[in-house]
Amino acid sequence: MTFLTRFSLKNAAAVFVCSFLLMFLGLYSFSSLKVDLLPNIEFPQLSIEAVYPGASPQDVNEEVTAKLEEKLKSLDGLKQMQSSSYEGMAVINLEFPFRTDMEKMERQVESLIDKAGLPDHVQTEVNRFSFGSIPVFNISLFAKNETDLQTLLETEVIPELNKIDGVNSVSIGGDSERLIRITVDRKKAAQAGLTLSEIKNQINEKVLAFPAGTLQTDTWQIPVRVEEKLNTIHELKNLKLVPTAVPMAANGLQRVSPVKLGDIATIEEVNEQSEFTRYNLKPSLSMAVTKKQDANTIEVADQVINVLNSYKHQFDYSIGFDSSAGIKQSVESLVREGLLGALFASLAVLLFLRNVRATVIAIVSIPLSLLVSAIFLNRMDITLNVMTLGGMAVAVGRVVDDSIVVIENIFRRVRREKTGMSDDLVEQSTKEIVKAIVSSTITTVVVFLPLGLVGGITGEFFLPFALTITFALLASLLVAVTVVPILAKFSFRRVPPEEKEGALQRLYGRIIEWALNHKAIVFVLSVVLLVGSLALVPKLGFTFLPNEEQKTLVASIELPASTSVVKTNDVSLEMEKMFLKRSDVESVTAAVGSRDFRTGLKRPNQASYYILLKDSADTAKTVAVLEKEMRRIANQLAPGAKVGVQEMSSGGPPTNNNVNIDLYSNDLEALQTAAKQVETYLKQRDDVKDVTNNLTEKQKQVIVAIDPEKAAAYGVSGMQLLGAVADATKPVDVGTLKLGGKDEQVELSYDETLGSIDELKELPIVTRNGVIPLSAVAEVKEADVYTSIQKLDGKVFARVSAQIVGDNIQKVTNDISKHVNDLKIPSDVTVKTGGGSDETVQTFRELGVAMAAAIGLVYLTMLITFGKVRVPLIILSSLLFVPIGSLFALYVADEPLSISVMIGLLMLIGIVTTNAIVLVDRIGQNREQKRMTVRSAIIEAGKTRLRPILMTAFATVTALIPLALTNEAGTLISKGLAITVIGGLTSSTLLTLVFIPAMYEAFFFRTAKREPMAK
Repeated sequence: MTFLTRFSLKNAAAVFVCSFLLMFLGLYSFSSLKVDLLPNIEFPQLSIEAVYPGASPQDVNEEVTAKLEEKLKSLDGLKQMQSSSYEGMAVINLEFPFRTDMEKMERQVESLIDKAGLPDHVQTEVNRFSFGSIPVFNISLFAKNETDLQTLLETEVIPELNKIDGVNSVSIGGDSERLIRITVDRKKAAQAGLTLSEIKNQINEKVLAFPAGTLQTDTWQIPVRVEEKLNTIHELKNLKLVPTAVPMAANGLQRVSPVKLGDIATIEEVNEQSEFTRYNLKPSLSMAVTKKQDANTIEVADQVINVLNSYKHQFDYSIGFDSSAGIKQSVESLVREGLLGALFASLAVLLFLRNVRATVIAIVSIPLSLLVSAIFLNRMDITLNVMTLGGMAVAVGRVVDDSIVVIENIFRRVRREKTGMSDDLVEQSTKEIVKAIVSSTITTVVVFLPLGLVGGITGEFFLPFALTITFALLASLLVAVTVVPILAKFSFRRVPPEEKEGALQRLYGRIIEWALNHKAIVFVLSVVLLVGSLALVPKLGFTFLPNEEQKTLVASIELPASTSVVKTNDVSLEMEKMFLKRSDVESVTAAVGSRDFRTGLKRPNQASYYILLKDSADTAKTVAVLEKEMRRIANQLAPGAKVGVQEMSSGGPPTNNNVNIDLYSNDLEALQTAAKQVETYLKQRDDVKDVTNNLTEKQKQVIVAIDPEKAAAYGVSGMQLLGAVADATKPVDVGTLKLGGKDEQVELSYDETLGSIDELKELPIVTRNGVIPLSAVAEVKEADVYTSIQKLDGKVFARVSAQIVGDNIQKVTNDISKHVNDLKIPSDVTVKTGGGSDETVQTFRELGVAMAAAIGLVYLTMLITFGKVRVPLIILSSLLFVPIGSLFALYVADEPLSISVMIGLLMLIGIVTTNAIVLVDRIGQNREQKRMTVRSAIIEAGKTRLRPILMTAFATVTALIPLALTNEAGTLISKGLAITVIGGLTSSTLLTLVFIPAMYEAFFFRTAKREPMAK
């Protein structure tokens, strides 16, 4: 790359102009980057929702779920299929390997659904999952000045929010449904021979509009349209209903006259509320906003707030959950740590060079390299997130290394030469070091290539991190051989002559001589230190990613399945009062009877909460206390209710700090017993939390079993009986009518509801032989049934899960697996223990392979650079000292082994070899160009390269110190990595300075033996 230096020196003005243009383009690109918490990753998952109105979970499983599973299991690459069959609905989740063409897969799934032969009334929808589908906001809204808030939101606010580029959906909770309720007098309807279904049909018959041909004239063809409408509630009341024949006596049937709907029913406008939402006990409407997958979260959030603020004279709002706040905090933290790192690196350079101009030149690569990397990130549509910012923060110390080595060599040569500054001197000084910096940069870059071997979400999450560092390092190399030599040429015209060898150099020279004379001691001590450090591994713990404490909790209470929303609301109010009495709780957002986010089903027996804690709160302690208090209230007001409270997931890469016990059996009774046993056992352990059991409880259900022979004898069909029972037990949806110029939902119901099974048995059924009770043609009985059926890969299963407290997930998982197998589980239940430990071990294994591949690539790169087999082996021997410092630093910092630690070790393969390359390259130059003996070349190279080696290592270490010391949210992924690099680089640098000279002479011992000893 010497030609670039030569070109730059001859065209300094052009290089400066290009540099300024790149800086401006970089600033523009950096400001244009979309800001998000996490990389823009679409998970290779599809979710199928199949709605089958009125069907029981068993019917849904048999008629819908099983048929779909049979077809879907033929999909290529399908990793896992999990299904849930609820009342009236099935949800099937499909998981595929990453990098699957999801558009193609979605088309295949839709094609298979069409071929599954589902019942006619089943409606299906296929959805993809991504982080974009997670709500950005949960906002509580309160009306001011008697504003009709619901109407305002529906007609003005939501349409305006939907116009925002990046908003995917806006949904409202806690709203009431306005409808026209027709309450029919059961007795009068029976006397008139009318059922709810017949009334509905006759209402709909009065609302028609159809084309009826054309009217032909001499000059025109005029279309004819036949219409009949009900325009007002008054017309609806006066609607004449034609009764059917009804039995008036035992000996026959008698016709009755038509009746007005208003004579047998009450018609009124009502507002019906099926869910309740509150903020700090204050009734509200809640708004959830989701963004499009590729949208800028912070921009979307700011625009949403601007829209809401424009209506502040009509309503107030409070934010219960705001993902953009966490993103801003994480971005600010990482930017701050990066800037502090740049400052520390600059001070480190100044400490060694003791020259302000040299320091400024050396650190110019920091902003220029990072801004150039921003250009590439922007072009590749990579967001500014914790991974890219973490990459920049980590790269700050490394991007200055090439410039340090170049500027130090030029600075040293200028001070030594008496001819003064010249283009030739600058070019020769750069040429002298260019092979070392090119090879060291390339080796640092190539270590990230094997990340492609790491599959799953880990590889996807760390790819933007690796790309950021790669772009920055390549840019820093270009800056080091172009911009730095020009700046040195103009800055070092007047510098003092070089001083004699400093005390540090003289001391290091003596250390090298001792090491060369006592190589056996050096090698033995090195091995002892390495083995000793490996002994720390069992004490560190083993986790995927460290748990990050959150200040937002999610809590829920689930009452018995048949509980009404009114009862659930009463219990929830007591829960909310308890939450707000605590001094460590900032706010509570409650939703009672709202839709389940995953299935879309209404859950009148459930209430959920966002609990925002104060910054001073001890999250773990608060979670434990709240769960205990919730259970106490539930036991008093709703025995049998399930409660849960846990930290809100940050939505990042999975921590995998969980354990799953999957139980399989076709006997649901045995499966429920086994799941309860495992759940009880896990709740007794102190090293797990947030225990969940996906096998839902049973609920009571009334079954009307029709006797075909009796029904045939009375001349009634199953559909007729179904209609009669449905009319008596639930409202009938008439549809939408335009009344008074407005579209109104119309609902039919009887004035008297059935209150017991006995009343249902006596339900009158009109037959050709007269009126009979339902019990005459059907057996009416009560039964306990499951509210859902869960299956994994087509097998009925229950999953009991828990989050592991602490860092050693493998140890806890193995212990749980052992004790679960000792439980007296029913014989026909199969148990399988798994969870995050399995995935973590697999990922660690893949990263181990990646590290081995990285070492191979580094060796190949150096083999090409140096052209000798032995020299790369000498350089790679410096990697032996990486674990010594890394493991000791992790032990002191109480940081477990994790994926971020493994990525740090992967980085160190490239970083650590840099010091050895700089030293070994100088030794080679001394031997080839100056014809020095092996020992003389080693000692001279050590003294000459001591300062740049210490400078580059010190600059990298100090730049990472702010990141290693931080406890801010969103930086833990980088924290473990920073601690690993600091420890590993420190130990390898200090030991390399002693070990590499001894190793070099050992590799060339025959040559050294023939040469005279260095003086």
